[in-house]
Amino acid sequence: MGVSQDLYNKAKRLIPGGTQLLSKRPEMFLPELWPAYYEKAKGCEIWDLDGNKYIDMSYMGIGACTLGYADKEIDDAVKKAIDKGSMTTLNAPEEYKLAELLIKLHPWANMVRFSRTGGEAMSIAVRIARAKTQKDIVLFCGYHGWHDWYLAANLSDEKSLDGHLLPGLDPNGVPRGLKGSSYPFQYNDTEAFLNLIKEHGKNVGVVVIESVRNVAPLKEFIGTIRQKTQELQIPLIFDEITAGWRMNIGGAHLLFEVNPDIAVFAKGMSNGYPMAAIVGTASVMEAAQKSFISSTYWTDRIGPVAAIATIKKMIRKKVPTHLIKTGRVVKKGWLDLAKKHQVLIHVSGIDPLGHFDFDYPNALTLKTLFTQMMLEKGFLATTAFYASLAHKKHNIQAYLHATGLVFAKLAKIIKEGNPEKYLNGPICHSGFKRLT
Repeated sequence: MGVSQDLYNKAKRLIPGGTQLLSKRPEMFLPELWPAYYEKAKGCEIWDLDGNKYIDMSYMGIGACTLGYADKEIDDAVKKAIDKGSMTTLNAPEEYKLAELLIKLHPWANMVRFSRTGGEAMSIAVRIARAKTQKDIVLFCGYHGWHDWYLAANLSDEKSLDGHLLPGLDPNGVPRGLKGSSYPFQYNDTEAFLNLIKEHGKNVGVVVIESVRNVAPLKEFIGTIRQKTQELQIPLIFDEITAGWRMNIGGAHLLFEVNPDIAVFAKGMSNGYPMAAIVGTASVMEAAQKSFISSTYWTDRIGPVAAIATIKKMIRKKVPTHLIKTGRVVKKGWLDLAKKHQVLIHVSGIDPLGHFDFDYPNALTLKTLFTQMMLEKGFLATTAFYASLAHKKHNIQAYLHATGLVFAKLAKIIKEGNPEKYLNGPICHSGFKRLT
């Protein structure tokens, strides 16, 4: 089983849920076999606790490491910050420098607040918007974190969020009094949005959408949302936590020429160091001064230093161009190899964040088997690929070669009709489940 899995089994007895992030649970990849812990990482390579080296062709720190693991330039900047003191009674001047940089990249904005994680940054943004309007209801589409305002949607309908991330997100612990305070609608479904506005418009305090969700927004969809929110004086928040910095420098919304009232950033803006930003217009952001939003570790020096260094390197190295090009090669590779070996798949996602699904009733079994076979060939791989600057041509070539070999085996296994017998452990999870 190995040191990593042994430690994970021990951890599940001490840590409810096994890890701090659902997306890092081994059960989401390859139960009982996925190397749960790492010893070190560099570029797109990871070494587990047993000394095995893998090429990460999966999530690259769940989308946080856009430049790659342990990027020397960013780490050097952070080390200097640590040497000068990462936390004091006074504020770090890098806060102002980062705010200035973010506003320069987003000319529609005037003010910035900071936090350290995406979920809390979204909660801050929603709090500010509600403080501005003095209205409670949130209309949203997409995935926006674990906080009460979001999970409250499942108080009215336990399946409300199933199409937004994962099935089975239980609102246990969310106050029942929040029922009816959040309502979801599907991305690019203009009619669904308008129906919610018609039903709840006078009580809506904020509208939240991801700038991009798998596909680009339809002009009618994003245009209608902006028009209606302006007409009704409802703040519009763009969640850029996943899409931001991957398709361009800054928020992906800049590509669509529709400006929000607030844009929220985290993940890739600081290459693995905790940092998040809430960027907005002065007219909305000033409402933060009438709501208590404050936390000690939102003021550390490391986050802003890492973000400034990361953004500057992104600009200099034209990182989004590399991410798009690399992602396109992988997505095309999936399609070409699947066609060659007659394996039915469906490919989706924006180019830097590609996904594929097996088009079979037992898709989860095949996904688990794919992960198992790729792991045996030295790759951390699942049915998704998040591109980073560290992914070079030889990494992609090696990955696609291995993928072709695995697809060829899967084609034969699919024809046999009993892929379960080839699994060395349980089938992976597809949603939120209690661990035993």
